[in-house]
Amino acid sequence: MKEITQIRKLSLWIFFIPLLAINLCLFVSQNPEFLNNTFLEVDQIGRSGFSIPYLDGSLSISRASRAFPQYLIFKPSMILTAILLYYYWKNNNDLVNNLNATSINYKFKTFGILSAIFLAIHSIFLGIKFDIQIYKLFRRLVLLLFIIFELIAQGYLVYHFFKLKMKIEKLINKKVLIMKFLLVSILVTVALISIPLISLPGNNVFGYNVKFFKHALEWDYFIGVISFYLLTFLMWKKIKL
Repeated sequence: MKEITQIRKLSLWIFFIPLLAINLCLFVSQNPEFLNNTFLEVDQIGRSGFSIPYLDGSLSISRASRAFPQYLIFKPSMILTAILLYYYWKNNNDLVNNLNATSINYKFKTFGILSAIFLAIHSIFLGIKFDIQIYKLFRRLVLLLFIIFELIAQGYLVYHFFKLKMKIEKLINKKVLIMKFLLVSILVTVALISIPLISLPGNNVFGYNVKFFKHALEWDYFIGVISFYLLTFLMWKKIKL
């Protein structure tokens, strides 16, 4: 099936492009001296000392990516990822239609494309500042909707593949399908616990400073979300054309 070949290719790009983008932005942020006295000199707000934000939460993805020149890496990478996501969900919809002998738009396609749209919107507005409360709320809402729609799409897709397990058993690695189910379950559980916390303005919650926790969670959760696509590549067996 040509859709499987396309899905495998797309899934690798969707995993590696944002992974490389955020870590390259982090590298630039922590090593600004490499670009001193060039037209790409790093803005002061985009500079940071060495740390491992996945563990210590010393800075957010936003801070590492929104300043010049990091946003020249981050924004195009995320917009490209959003475009690839559109084709990923479209191809999965075509595949499930072929397997079910149907011709409909499944819910995972709708939610997947919506998540791609909100990822693109978030990327476009990152680093643009307006001292207006409603704008800050808008940015927070866009990011929240990206996460929610992405998780719903991933969950629905895994559900459909479990329903089709007998039809696709020779085409997939069953253990990886189970891993995808476990990953989505963990992401949903963490989201339900954490979204109320990270959605609150400020960093003081019930007298506790959660700033570093928020930042570490942001990095780790993003890796979790895109790992779904790496598992997609590993789940489908290579089709000989």
